[in-house]
Amino acid sequence: MWQGLVAGLAGAVAMTVAEKLEQRVTGRPDSYVPARVLARLTGLRERPDHRDRRLNLTMHYGQAAALGVVRGVMARAGLRGPWASGMFTVVRLTADQILENATGVGAPPQTWPRGELAVDVLHKAVYGFATGAVADALAARDGAGPGQRHARLRPGRESGVGPVPRPGVFAAARPH
Repeated sequence: MWQGLVAGLAGAVAMTVAEKLEQRVTGRPDSYVPARVLARLTGLRERPDHRDRRLNLTMHYGQAAALGVVRGVMARAGLRGPWASGMFTVVRLTADQILENATGVGAPPQTWPRGELAVDVLHKAVYGFATGAVADALAARDGAGPGQRHARLRPGRESGVGPVPRPGVFAAARPH
C-alpha cells in the first residue's frame, strides 16, 4: 500500500509540473473542479467564486495518492510497464469522471470542447505513466510478481498453463 501511495504522489507532482508548463504556453487558468468535487463530497459550503486552493490541493493530491494504491497493487501482481500504465491511465480518467459527474460538477467528456478533452487526457496520461514508473520500480525491488512468474512458464496466453505454485505450499507436501 505504501508503495502505491508514494507512486501516486509522485505521479501527482509530475502531472502538476506538466499542467503548469502547459498553462504557461496556452494561458489556460487553474481548474478548481477538484475543489468543487471535494466540497460536494464532504458537504462543505462551496465558495461563490469556486476558488479554494486548499480544497483543490487536498483533492488533487489525495485522489492521486489513493488511486496510486491501485497502480501499486498492479505492479506487485506483475502488471508492469507501459501497457499497465496505459490501463491505469484509463482508471484515473474514469475515477475523475465518476466523481465529477456524480456530484454534478462535471459533464461527460464527449460533451467537452475537443481542446479541453485533449489537455485532460494528456495530463492524466502524465500522471498514469509517472505513477506507473515509480510503482514498477518499487515493486521490482521485491522481484517478479505472480503474473510475471506465470508468463515465464510459457510465453503468450495459452490454455493448459496452470497457476504458479504458492510459495511454501508444496514444500510441506513433499517427503523429506
